[in-house]
Amino acid sequence: MDSAPQHEVTLLLHRWKGGEQAALDALMPIMESELRRLASGYMRNERPGHTLQPTALINEAWLRMVKQSQQPDYEGHSHFVAVAAQYMRQILVEYARRRNAQKRGAGQRAELDEATIFMPERSGDLAALDDGLNELAQFDPRQAKIVELRFFGGLGNEEIADFLGIGRSTVIRDLRMAQVWLKNYLTT
Repeated sequence: MDSAPQHEVTLLLHRWKGGEQAALDALMPIMESELRRLASGYMRNERPGHTLQPTALINEAWLRMVKQSQQPDYEGHSHFVAVAAQYMRQILVEYARRRNAQKRGAGQRAELDEATIFMPERSGDLAALDDGLNELAQFDPRQAKIVELRFFGGLGNEEIADFLGIGRSTVIRDLRMAQVWLKNYLTT
């Protein structure tokens, strides 16, 4: 997305925060293609015949975002995408946990190789990855956030650096460290 629509999204987000419902109504058509790209990427990782469709994932994430108990405080386009990605992650993890509740014993971990963790075209155990990210967040919240923004938000290194207010080299270093930590977590 180029800077003009990003600026427009930021303005709409600020107007929505101010209580203007029309801003929310104008936001969805602008963000729909980006949310669809995110949802489609997630759904490519799911098993064939998955009953949840990208449109349903978008709708559920959108409903969760707009039905928050307090007005949102989105800083801009990247923050909005990151929050949408986080909700999509939660929805898919909830779905996977419900589906796998009877299939897996407590404490078992699925094996994911490093490519699975950071490359959306590879599938993996989303619930196990979510557990790993939650555990990593206890030790290094920034690393966990970087993985979430990259894997679930589809943001590039520059976008992540801008969003978190850190350097691109820090993003790359933290991503590598998180990758090693998660691989170890998921294979033990």
